[in-house]
Amino acid sequence: MKNIIFIAPPAAGKGTQSAIIEKKYSLPHISTGDILRTEASSDTELGRYIREVLSTGGLVKDEITYDLLLKRLSQDDCKNGYILDGFPRNLEQAYKYEEILNKLNQNLGYVIYLDIAEDILEKRITGRRICENCGNVYNINSETQRPKLESICDKCGGRLYQRNDDNVSSFKNRYQLFLNKTKPILDYYKEKGVLYVINGNDTVTNIAQKIDEVLIKGM
Repeated sequence: MKNIIFIAPPAAGKGTQSAIIEKKYSLPHISTGDILRTEASSDTELGRYIREVLSTGGLVKDEITYDLLLKRLSQDDCKNGYILDGFPRNLEQAYKYEEILNKLNQNLGYVIYLDIAEDILEKRITGRRICENCGNVYNINSETQRPKLESICDKCGGRLYQRNDDNVSSFKNRYQLFLNKTKPILDYYKEKGVLYVINGNDTVTNIAQKIDEVLIKGM
């Protein structure tokens, strides 16, 4: 099994598909955000620095993120491959990631892009509701995902709420940021012959099947 990078706009289902692959192939799901939060919980000079930066909403220096990512990818559970989530986000990070892979003597593997229509993403974002008690997620804009009773969790009866950033304005900003910063790396990976485009407008099951076909074919 090779390494896998997921690239997708907000609410495209990247997390859902990563979890499916993680379970099926026993691959570690690695997020740079999780790496930083783990380091921030340690009582070290670096941990305290990261904790302070994150608490103020700032951005940790890129070089620190690169060093921590190299350290994480060097661990034994990554020897047979891994799922990289949330990185790289731009061309500069893509170049740096390849430097990390060269140090580890590893190949790029698969870059999977979930291609999904903007209007569908907007409906997912604005319709998302979360149970404040058990964390179950619903979507009032989807016939199959809306709760039976408005604002009430089907699972535990808890109250459903909408995140502050789950609105049209926030989505437009996040989506435009994705187009400006992240999408250009698709051309870069396409030229390298490692990019696989999956129709993200399909069902979760069908998307997972298409991704599986890509992975099986390349094994």
